[in-house]
Amino acid sequence: MRFATYRLGDPAQAGRSERFAAPDTSWARFGDQVVVYGTDEQWSGVAERAQRSGVRLRELPAPVDRDHLHLVVQNGRLFQQEHPEARVLVDAGRYLLVDLDPKRARTIGGGKGSVPCYAVRPVEDELVAFEVRERAAARAAPVPWVQSLVDRVSLKTFKADLTRLVEIPTRFSTSTHYAKASTAARKQLAGLGYTARRRSISVAGGVSQNVIADKPGGGSGARGLVLVTAHLDSINSSGGPAARAPGADDNGSGSAGVLEIARALEDHRGVHNLRFVLFGGEEEGLHGSRQYVASLTATDRARIRAVVNMDMIGTLNTPQRSVLLEGAAVSQAVIDGLAEAAATYTGLSVQTSLHAANSDHVPFITAGLAAVLTIEGADHTNGNIHSDRDTLDHIDDELALEILRMNTAFVASALGRP
Repeated sequence: MRFATYRLGDPAQAGRSERFAAPDTSWARFGDQVVVYGTDEQWSGVAERAQRSGVRLRELPAPVDRDHLHLVVQNGRLFQQEHPEARVLVDAGRYLLVDLDPKRARTIGGGKGSVPCYAVRPVEDELVAFEVRERAAARAAPVPWVQSLVDRVSLKTFKADLTRLVEIPTRFSTSTHYAKASTAARKQLAGLGYTARRRSISVAGGVSQNVIADKPGGGSGARGLVLVTAHLDSINSSGGPAARAPGADDNGSGSAGVLEIARALEDHRGVHNLRFVLFGGEEEGLHGSRQYVASLTATDRARIRAVVNMDMIGTLNTPQRSVLLEGAAVSQAVIDGLAEAAATYTGLSVQTSLHAANSDHVPFITAGLAAVLTIEGADHTNGNIHSDRDTLDHIDDELALEILRMNTAFVASALGRP
C-alpha cells in the first residue's frame, strides 16, 4: 500500500476527508491530519484528484502492508518508550498510526503486564482517531444557577487537597499509604454531607479500596444517577511498589478534582442522584472500575445517565489550554454536553474521540454505559507520569480549574433542579 498525508486546513479540502480517495482506497483522520492509502494501481487517481484540487500530498517514503496498520492509544509516551523499534507513520500524540506485524501487535497490546499503558488496535477504513471541535462564534448564555455552582470551584481548596495527596510517599494500590489516603478521602466526603463508604477490591492478589459517596436527588419520580470518578492510586513503574510515586498529575489532579466538585455541589440537591467514586487499582489494570461495574445491579445500570471520569487534568502541554473528551458511540450525548459546557463556562479548546482506552471510563463503556474521560490535551508531551518526577511544580492551576469548571457545569446540568 502507498500512503500520503495532508492537512484539513488546505482551503480546497473543505473538510471532506474522502475527497482524494479513488475507488477502493481509504483514509484515516487524526485531528486535522488525514492519511490516504491505496495500491500502486489506485494511486494515480489519488494523485490526480489532489493535483486538481490544489492540495499538497506528502507521500510516506516506504510502503506498508494493509494488515500492518494499527491505531495506538497511549498514555503519555508509554508505547513509544516501551517499543522504540515500532515504525510510527503518524504521530498525533495520544493517537498513533503504526506499522506492526499483526501477530506482534496482539502480543504487545496493553503494556507491561496488565498495566493499561496503551491500547493497540487494527485500523478500520475511514477511521477518525480524534477531532478538534471548533468553538462556536458566540457562546451560549450561561445558566445563572449553573454559573453559581461553577463559581464555587476554588483553587485554594483544590491545591490543598492535591498537596495532601502528593505528600503521601506513594498511593500504590495495595500499600498502607493508599489505605490511609482512601480513609482520608472517605472522611472528607462524609464531612461534606455525602453518605461515604469504602469497598474492598482485589488487586493482583492483594487488597485495595474504592471510595464511594452518594447524595440522593430531590426528584419526585424515578431518579437517574450521575457519577463523577477518578483513580486515587499512583505508581512508579521503574521503582516498584515501595518507590516514591507522588502522582501529582496522574492522578492526584483527578482525585483532588473529585473532592473539589463534591465541595462545589455539596449544597446542591438536583433532581437526580449524585455519586462520586475514587477507584483503586487503576494503574495495575483498571481493577477498581472493573469490579465496581461488575457489581452494579441491572437496576443501577439502567439508572446511570452519565459518568464523567477525570484522569490527568493538570499539566499544560500546549500553548492553549485544552481538554480531550474520550468516549464511544454510547457516550456521544455526554461528549456533546461536556463540549457545550466547555464553550459556555470556560475558555478551553476541545478535542473529542470515540476510541476509549487506558482509564476507568472503559469498563463503563464496555458495559454499554455513557462514560467519558476528561484529560488534559496533548498528554503525550507529559513525560513525568509513572515516575517520581510527577510533582506539583508541573501542575498548571488554571488548566485544572477550567476542566473542573467544565465538569461541574455539565454535572450540575445533568442533575437538574427539582
